[in-house]
Amino acid sequence: MDLFELSMEKNLMKASPLADRMRPRNLDEFVGQDHVIGEGKYLSRLIKSDRLGSILFYGPPGVGKTTLAEIIAKTTNKNFIKLSAVTSNLKELREVLKKAEDSMKFHNISTIVFIDEIHRFNKSQQDALLPFVERGVITLIGATTENPYFEVNRALLSRMQIINLLPLKDLDLYKMLDMALKDRERGFGSKNIEITDLAKNILIKNSNGDGRYLLNSLEIAILSTDEINGKIFVDENVIENSLLIKNVNYDKNNNEHYDTISAFIKSMRGSDPDAALIYLAKMLEGGEDIKFIARRLIIFASEDVGNANPQAMIMASACFNSINTVGMPEARIILGQMVTYLASSEKSNAAYLGINKALEDVKNENNINIPKIIRDKHNPRNETKEKYLYPHNYEGSYVEQKYMPDNFIGNKYYEPKNIGYEINIKEYLDSLKWVKLTNVGFNYILKHYVRNTN
Repeated sequence: MDLFELSMEKNLMKASPLADRMRPRNLDEFVGQDHVIGEGKYLSRLIKSDRLGSILFYGPPGVGKTTLAEIIAKTTNKNFIKLSAVTSNLKELREVLKKAEDSMKFHNISTIVFIDEIHRFNKSQQDALLPFVERGVITLIGATTENPYFEVNRALLSRMQIINLLPLKDLDLYKMLDMALKDRERGFGSKNIEITDLAKNILIKNSNGDGRYLLNSLEIAILSTDEINGKIFVDENVIENSLLIKNVNYDKNNNEHYDTISAFIKSMRGSDPDAALIYLAKMLEGGEDIKFIARRLIIFASEDVGNANPQAMIMASACFNSINTVGMPEARIILGQMVTYLASSEKSNAAYLGINKALEDVKNENNINIPKIIRDKHNPRNETKEKYLYPHNYEGSYVEQKYMPDNFIGNKYYEPKNIGYEINIKEYLDSLKWVKLTNVGFNYILKHYVRNTN
């Protein structure tokens, strides 16, 4: 690096945002995530031993995913290449992989490839990574804010260790705030700043575990406040006016998340569309993954609406596909429609209760003795003198026949309710019961008559 490049680097450092300037340079400076990088913990051991395999950092914004990748890069003997899935195309990715392969072939040096927002890579891009990860040509480090089990290729995911990064705790944020205020080289340590405890508390609470949001808000507050008598005074009014978008108290990985989704589901179950819309709005404003919400609606359509309105499942599936196509902010309209539809729909949990009861009985029973007449007829061991009766050959496409395993006969699992479409289902099943009872009665009379006449 010549003098001009060095000067440019220094100028860029001064001009860069506070969050970027304060980025930790090593594990000692890193704040939070003690469950994986604390002394003797999994990730710190791997970094120190330089034995890191392919990993995937999964967590909300501003918790250190990119920073950890860069710290790893500084402590390893491998090459390091950083890509963003937002801007990188397949051609660029293939060039990087070819470069990594050449490095391994000619210099016996493997390469760490860090891909930020890896969930934004399409299937072709993710597939292109797979053979290079398998062969050890690259060590892949991915970062994502989305659930990797839904967004990342299963084959690729199976070759990566998922590391969950959690929202920063209040104590972590206070430490980060203190470091930024005291650091003379990268922070505001060279300025005479007085910030009230209440201002700090508001700043911490509004950050909701996001370190980047914290530092960006602090920077706005300080740089937009005039010096008076050589001092910058920051109180609660300055902080509140600096938070252009106040984060809703919604922590996607903690209690608030679970409380909100619980209230959301229970409001729909209780047929209160207005309450359900409030909780939907809270999740959307808090930055919840819209696909997570849509998946919950599909589950609700089956678990709580069920066969009272079979159309609900189709609608919920259409909702999921639609929000993926449209995206935010318009996806809110589709979700709003679906939520009000489900909340206002007739409901039955009969199918849900049925499968749970069946599963419990199966778990408690060692053997399930399937009647031979409904087993696979191609297996010689299943030969029987009894003949399988094809229901469609009979009136109403029904004929009385043994289906239930011997050790489960008499058990009842699905009991439709007198609501919505399940009324029709119940009437149909009740009509079959009448056929069974009629047949039983007829067979009894016939048997009794034959016995007496002989």
